[in-house]
Amino acid sequence: MYKLVFFVPESHLEQVKSAVFATGAGQIGDYEQCCFETRGTGQFKPMAAASPFIGKAGQLEQVAEVRVELVCDDQLIRPAIAALRTAHPYEEPAFDAWQLSEF
Repeated sequence: MYKLVFFVPESHLEQVKSAVFATGAGQIGDYEQCCFETRGTGQFKPMAAASPFIGKAGQLEQVAEVRVELVCDDQLIRPAIAALRTAHPYEEPAFDAWQLSEF
């Protein structure tokens, strides 16, 4: 089992969640599409070679984003991350995937 955490601008929250959930990620027992969301501010400064969705190269940008946390079965983590990357508007979406210990 994995914990998948990603950050997405509010404007694309539902689009990205839907894509990740379509892989089967976010299931806990008899419940599906389970996640936890926290709103905050993301910060980044695109370098010269970047093609940013928001902002301009060389300018510091701050964006209202949502941190989304969910669990994902081992066999679904790669498809879930692929769906995340495809649906996400950013050139380089920020995400973490941690393998969880079983108790």
